[in-house]
Amino acid sequence: MPFQPIAGYPLHRPRRLRAHPRLRELTRESHLTVSDLIYPIFVYHGANLRREVPSMPGQYQLSLDRLGEAVAEVAELGIPGILLFGIPEHKDTFGSAATRDDGIVQEAIRITRRQAPNLLIITDLCFCEYTDHGHCGPLSEAGGRLDVDNDATLPLLAQQALSHARAGADMIAPSGMMDGMVQAIRHGLDGAGFTHIPIMSYAAKFASGYYGPFRDAAESAPSFGDRRGYQMDPANGDEAIREVALDLAEGADIVMVKPALAYLDIARRVKDTFGVPVAAYNVSGEYAMVKAAALRGWIDERRIVLETLTGFKRAGIDMILTYHALDVARWLS
Repeated sequence: MPFQPIAGYPLHRPRRLRAHPRLRELTRESHLTVSDLIYPIFVYHGANLRREVPSMPGQYQLSLDRLGEAVAEVAELGIPGILLFGIPEHKDTFGSAATRDDGIVQEAIRITRRQAPNLLIITDLCFCEYTDHGHCGPLSEAGGRLDVDNDATLPLLAQQALSHARAGADMIAPSGMMDGMVQAIRHGLDGAGFTHIPIMSYAAKFASGYYGPFRDAAESAPSFGDRRGYQMDPANGDEAIREVALDLAEGADIVMVKPALAYLDIARRVKDTFGVPVAAYNVSGEYAMVKAAALRGWIDERRIVLETLTGFKRAGIDMILTYHALDVARWLS
């Protein structure tokens, strides 16, 4: 016969499992580890440069000759991968520096490979850092206004991906939110024999106010307008699921939700719906808010960061791109 609890006596007392710290660890459902982390790095033109980003304390623009120092630290801490962004010396309307085999990211890949052969090298794929207008591809006029020419951008993204693959990138991460970008990149890579290179697509990338400090670091603010015409409306969840489905159908291997903190519901839905590896970008504005409050003594930085990133894991996120990665690796060691 079924168990009958004693009337008035609680069947379960959760606090029994919370009293001892070791017991709390044993019953913990979500676990944050160093293996969950990817560290973004900004590579800048010039020499002997290690310039702190004012709106992102502790983050730096690094010249190629100083990149090895950062890569060595990442590898020593056991962080499995980095995400490379490049800021070239010369920008133009088409972002032509992005596709050069001797471009800044391409050289950064080679330096990283020599410095840390086992580190996973992921490269951001977009044109906003390379165009003189700051948009994510060449422009054309439509409806009386300038806008990114989606279809003209696709072959350029494929060229950029190929140049990164030839330099030795392990994974390509397209971030421009162009329709059809994953398919164009996949076809370009496969046609050149790079069928083994996976794509981590910024599949659900929202037009967010949390990106402000990044644009200081990457010097990629649009010279006019904004990116709401190609990034997603923050109010739309169902659309995010459709975007993810499209990118997976086009050949994405990992899908990303960006930003992370205000979009954990999206990450959970993506994981539950598709069951694929899910990444989330703990973006610059999320980082800057924590740093600013910590510098004023208003919060416990370590506790807040670990709680936040553990929440990402609870939401079903498999890998976390975060500027906190170096600190988190030290805290968890």
